[in-house]
Amino acid sequence: MRHTLIFSLCLAGVVGLSACDQIRGKNQVDRALSAVNAVDQNNLSDIMLTVADPNEAVTYFTRSVKESPDRIDLRRGLATSLIRAGRPTEAVPVWKKVVAHPEATNDDQVDLADALIRTGNWDEADKVLDAVPPTFETFKRYRLEAMVADSDKEWKKADSFYEIAVGLTTRPAGVLNNWGYSKLTRGDFSDAERLFTDAIRNDEKLFTAKNNLVLARGAQRNYTLPVIPMTQVERAQLLHTLGLSAVKQGDISTGKGLLREAIDTHPQHFEAAVRSLRALEDNVTN
Repeated sequence: MRHTLIFSLCLAGVVGLSACDQIRGKNQVDRALSAVNAVDQNNLSDIMLTVADPNEAVTYFTRSVKESPDRIDLRRGLATSLIRAGRPTEAVPVWKKVVAHPEATNDDQVDLADALIRTGNWDEADKVLDAVPPTFETFKRYRLEAMVADSDKEWKKADSFYEIAVGLTTRPAGVLNNWGYSKLTRGDFSDAERLFTDAIRNDEKLFTAKNNLVLARGAQRNYTLPVIPMTQVERAQLLHTLGLSAVKQGDISTGKGLLREAIDTHPQHFEAAVRSLRALEDNVTN
């Protein structure tokens, strides 16, 4: 009888241990699956923020935020995707929720300021940037500070911020182009020409800087194309810009000659230049 009792107790113990092992094993599997899912979601988030279609990324992050509303990384992903999709008005309230999150960073405030600038809300962007500690020095922060100073026509501050921003990046072409355009709007054409040239030196494919460089030269009545890398199509487009600049300066015959050269240079039919020349000739005739 005693042997039977001992055997029963041993059997119960084995069954109990087996059940504990099963529970422990299940918990380990659940934790492992959760870890795998987290890694997979992080990888998918990275893909959505880089190579995925921006509107698809918006859909993905919108769904993810609904499922995990407390995760700041998913809200950041949604706000960033909205900016990539060209929807800054929708991005602003999302960035504001990110900034209000306990885990928000200075980068989040800068990104909110960026979204506000994209919607034309310069005053609020200025206030957001003012709230960022002065010790937080990043390229994006100073680029935005320069743009805000430009909008307020605070030229000395703008120049200072642009200079700092250029020193904080290894790819300064875009900010050099912005700085040059600022100088162009102030009528400082020679400085603008220098900055556009520096921008092109850093990025030979930046056509905006090439076009702006031609505008700066045209404003000084210099109607020769600069010696810079350009395709045949770009050459035709720049001749068109230079021709319009000449007309704006009152140099009509020079402008007409440049427009004709643009039409002849373009490898296809250059409709914009044809229309410009036709309008100019009709106006002169009338």
